[in-house]
Amino acid sequence: MAEKRAAFRENIHRLFDEAQTTDLGPGIVSLIESRATHAQIREIPVGKILPNPAQPRLSYDEESLTELADSIREHGVLQPILVRPSGPKFELIAGERRWRASGMANRESIPAIVVEFDESTALEISIIENLQREDVSPLEEAVMFRKMTETFGYSVRQLAQKVGKDKGYVENRLRLTDAPADIKELVSLRKDTISHAYELMKIGDERKRRRLAKRVAAGELSLAKLRLITGTASGRAGDAEPEQTPRRRAKTAAGHMVAAREADDALMGARAKLAEGVDDMVDILRQPELMEQIPSVNRDNFVKHLTITKLKIENAIAIIRAGSPARDEVLE
Repeated sequence: MAEKRAAFRENIHRLFDEAQTTDLGPGIVSLIESRATHAQIREIPVGKILPNPAQPRLSYDEESLTELADSIREHGVLQPILVRPSGPKFELIAGERRWRASGMANRESIPAIVVEFDESTALEISIIENLQREDVSPLEEAVMFRKMTETFGYSVRQLAQKVGKDKGYVENRLRLTDAPADIKELVSLRKDTISHAYELMKIGDERKRRRLAKRVAAGELSLAKLRLITGTASGRAGDAEPEQTPRRRAKTAAGHMVAAREADDALMGARAKLAEGVDDMVDILRQPELMEQIPSVNRDNFVKHLTITKLKIENAIAIIRAGSPARDEVLE
């Protein structure tokens, strides 16, 4: 049995070598290697493909679909979709945008990787594939993270590793699934208010929270001002919503001291998160049995990421050292 599985994995690698333009990540390829029973590349009639009934995404941007359809008319479908047999037809697993756009472009067929595996694996792959997209909304992402933890038993750390995010990012998105309706509505209207949403969730007074959410949606309340209201920035919360006071205060020595203290608190918080992340990473690296299960491609990408992070940290150190004298002059 082990020999058959090894041979199948070799065939999978050969299959994906043939489809060099596939955008399936290493995590998805490893799932296919470990769970699929058959795989091949072929052209499939667009009309024989069924949408995924458990598709985790809630919406698609029509403008981007139209642009993709125009590209497909000119260049064809460059990346094969992923499907599994479903009777005489095929159920879509990954690549729904390409399939939809191909229909809009009036294409008769589309290149596909046909893989046989169970419904649970199909859903898991579909979720992971969508989580790797940059255009997924925060709310959709939160729902998918929740499915991965509750349905498939992923821990926060495992999920973060699978989708290439840090642990804190995943934890915050999971918090969003439990957010009040007014906060979810805010994030659905404006994706750029996700940090505001986390601050608003700290406010227990529903009327106050809704009032502030409306101001955020209208662009009247910056994140810095909101943090002053929730008490995150200065360590004190209150009903007063400072407007002009911070600008007047910044011109005084006391204002400089407050600004410096808030900046120092923010740096200390970032330092704690960095230390926690490094500790978590080292814990994993010290477990050979876990490291052996991580594909070599993932390890290579992680090394590249760490190298880039190292350069960023060295740059931050240089900025801090260069900025120290100026800071001391301000505080004097």
